[in-house]
Amino acid sequence: MTRDYRKEYDNYQGKPEQIANRSSRNKARRQVTKKLGYRPKGDVDHKNGNPKDNSPSNLRVTSAGRNRSRKGYG
Repeated sequence: MTRDYRKEYDNYQGKPEQIANRSSRNKARRQVTKKLGYRPKGDVDHKNGNPKDNSPSNLRVTSAGRNRSRKGYG
């Protein structure tokens, strides 16, 4: 069975709410990169799980494994 990427985009990734979440996650990574002065090796994690809350106190750098297992999709 192969993945139908077009269907995934149409049913989930292309929804306006998900586009806004992705945009906010990208912005969080840029904020952390600017603060540190370099691009972090791990994931930028939102402590409260809300991708739209980019306050500095809510962002932290974690390993990809820890971040994705905590979210329940890794």
